[in-house]
Parts: sequence; C-alpha cells; structure tokens
Amino acid sequence: MSHPTILMCRPTFYGVNYEINPWMHIRRQPNRPLALRQWKSLRRALQEEVGATVHLCRARPHVPDMTFTANAGLVDGRLFIPSRFRYAQRAGEEPHFINWFRTHGFRIVPLPDPLRFEGAGDALFVGRTLIAGYYFRSDFQTHEAVGRALNVRVCSVALVNEYFYHLDTCFAPLGSDSAIYYPPAFDLYGRRLLKETVGDLLSVSDQEAYQFACNAVIIGKKAIIPKPCVRLSRDLRRRGYAILPLDLSEFMKAGGSAKCLTLRLE
Repeated sequence: MSHPTILMCRPTFYGVNYEINPWMHIRRQPNRPLALRQWKSLRRALQEEVGATVHLCRARPHVPDMTFTANAGLVDGRLFIPSRFRYAQRAGEEPHFINWFRTHGFRIVPLPDPLRFEGAGDALFVGRTLIAGYYFRSDFQTHEAVGRALNVRVCSVALVNEYFYHLDTCFAPLGSDSAIYYPPAFDLYGRRLLKETVGDLLSVSDQEAYQFACNAVIIGKKAIIPKPCVRLSRDLRRRGYAILPLDLSEFMKAGGSAKCLTLRLE
C-alpha cells in the first residue's frame, strides 16, 4: 500500500443552508462547534492512528458543503478529474478545488459539458476496476469519458434509494476483491454486477446503513466507521481489521460521514 495521503477541508462555513438530499433539513442545523471537534477527531485519527498525511484545502464562504472533499473530483495518480455538480448550490466549489489541484501539480482533465459527475462520491476503485454509481448525482454518460481518461474498466451501477444518493454512502472497497455494501441501494442488475465484479461482498444491516456504515474510511487493515455500527465492527474485526469508531453525527445532518469528509490523493 502506498503512503496514505488525504485531502480535507475544515468545516469553517459548514451548515445546512439548503436541502438537496433527504438527510438535509434547514430546521435541523448542525452544532458548528461540535462539528469542528468531530472533524478534528477524524483528522487526528487519520494522522495518528492510520499514519496518513493530511492536506487541507482552504474553506470558502457560501459553499458550506466544501468540507465534503470526496466530491471534489476523482484522483488517479497525478491526474484529477474535477466534479461537475448536479446542483447549483455546490457548483461554486468547483473552481476552488480545481485551483488547489492545479497548484499542487496535478494534471486537470475536465469532463465535457453538460455531463454531471460528483467525483469520488460516485466512483471508487476496487483494484483497477472503477465502480461508478449514477442517477441521483452523476450521469451514466460520464462513465465512458472517465474510463477513457483513466484507461480503466468501469462497472456502472444504478443507485435506486434517494437516501443513498452517492455511491460512497452504500459501498466501500475493502481491497482489490472485496467491499462493504448495502444491497437495497442498488437494483437487481447492479447487485449482480457487483457480485460478478467484486466477488466478496460484506452486506450491512438496514439500521447500520442508515447510520452511514458504508461511508467508512478504510486504509490497509484499519477502518474508521461511525460509532453506532456494532455489527459492522464485529464483522470487520473477524476479517482482521482494527476498528476506529468515531461520532460524526453533525455531518450526517447533511448526508455524509467519514468517507465524505476525505479524498484519497495517492
């Protein structure tokens, strides 16, 4: 495994200022000081427990979801495919992330308009196969362009449950041939494709799926998962994983957890 390097963005301006997924309710605002403490606990776990290098992209006003760096785009080596967000409320993040990656020496490969693609929120590598979700946020048509840009095989799966609007809310690779997933987030064909492509699939329960069990950060044999997910903790321990449970409740109010708050750079 290469040295883990991760991009994060401090939740300086984080809040639920609009409603673009079923988790978001303007009347249910996150506690901002608590959210910052939770974010710092994730950053500390990554640095001290996982041994990751964490880079920071500066937070900007008027884009409260910028802290969810998984949606910045997709990274493969030194190539960066920036997101084109479905909703105008998040489109303001795009130039800031593009500027960060350009400044840090990445080659920027934009997708053609008007295609929508939401980065590592909807595209995750299992080995050198890219599992790519579509429907709620990303367009199916982007997958061909992404696969061509990266010269990789793309396995396209439809997302069918609006609570699991990004792939990383219902699917998490464990390695080159295994993954965690929540079956009801996919249609029958998608579940069959995942079984054929990935092979070893560890399903999560209904209850823990809605506690963002799949929105985990898994690096080597260490897994950062939401604190309430007892069954997943047990299942992963049986597979030899060290579990780092964290409370990220304030970010769940916007529809995200540990994985959404991180973007792997290596």
